[in-house]
Amino acid sequence: MKKSDIVFMACVAALLVPFFVSDTLFNCYKECNAAHPYIMAFIKFMILSSIGEMLGLRIKQGVYTYKGFGIMSRAIVWGVLGVMIAVAMKIFSAGVPVMLESMGLAGMVDAMREPLSFAKFVDALCISTAMNCFFAPMFMTLHKITDTHILNCGGKLTSLVTPIKFGDIISSLNWKVQWNFVFKRTIPLFWIPAHTITFMLPAAYQVLFAASLSIVLGLLLSIAAVMSNNKL
Repeated sequence: MKKSDIVFMACVAALLVPFFVSDTLFNCYKECNAAHPYIMAFIKFMILSSIGEMLGLRIKQGVYTYKGFGIMSRAIVWGVLGVMIAVAMKIFSAGVPVMLESMGLAGMVDAMREPLSFAKFVDALCISTAMNCFFAPMFMTLHKITDTHILNCGGKLTSLVTPIKFGDIISSLNWKVQWNFVFKRTIPLFWIPAHTITFMLPAAYQVLFAASLSIVLGLLLSIAAVMSNNKL
């Protein structure tokens, strides 16, 4: 274990542990989450997804960041993407149960407001499947484009105001990897099951859990990259 590992773990613990040991801080979090859900989504994804990015880089390259990686730029972009995810979760969690009832499955709207049940599981699975089929591919591609753009700009914060060359970046993407691994494997094997659990949780914790999944996915992608010698 390197000194950087100890420093990283200490910083993460200092950031997160107080919310688990202090009722005051935890209640403050819940109140802020209820009053400002999209601002909180920005903050949660900015922090937790950045942790996932750094852990992934540590596994692949042995460091948590490097000059040109642009961790601050990535964090801000993750915050914006987190707001997009929070909005998508609201849309799909409200719309899919209505769609299921229109197909003859009565009680699906009410099931989402009730404790855990088989109907709520079906709701959550359908919501997750719909969101990951209709929203996730676009979202994942946008994320890849922004990552590439930040790297092309040397990781500088000016990348946030520099126009993105969408045409050039899209044409340069490895679509074989994007389809065969990112879409075809992570969506059905990771994202749909993980988001099924997400939508079965109380609404107050759904975005937080979704943001936490970014850490897990960062680790999974990095482990897969190492095991396959980056030939995904």
